[in-house]
Amino acid sequence: MEPLAAEVWVFDKGLTQVVLVKHRWRGWVPPGGKVESGETPRDGATRELFEETGLRVELLPQPAAVAVRSYHPDWPVTLGLSYTAVVDAAVSFVSEAGQPVAWKRLDEGWESCFPDDLSRIRQHAAWLADRLDRH
Repeated sequence: MEPLAAEVWVFDKGLTQVVLVKHRWRGWVPPGGKVESGETPRDGATRELFEETGLRVELLPQPAAVAVRSYHPDWPVTLGLSYTAVVDAAVSFVSEAGQPVAWKRLDEGWESCFPDDLSRIRQHAAWLADRLDRH
């Protein structure tokens, strides 16, 4: 299926922060991008996360969310899968040139061309916290 995108919501162990990348015109967004030909969405998410942050992490088994959105008014809509990982907040980032990486608190906002991302990510963090408390 074209176009297909994948991203990773990387949370700290307290589920109070998420890793975001500062895109030149999208603002702060989760690390991710286009799934390449012959690649699964999970593999694409893992590759994009490494390329944009330097992180190699194990993704949780199931996708966290699915979205259909347009990344530019002149482009076709994209099906995007969001995956999740939980890591120690002390990890070190290696960002791509011109795209800084940072932890962003979930109780604060951030500038993004996708304003619904904050609530979607917050809701998933709350769901994940509930699931982790039960196990």
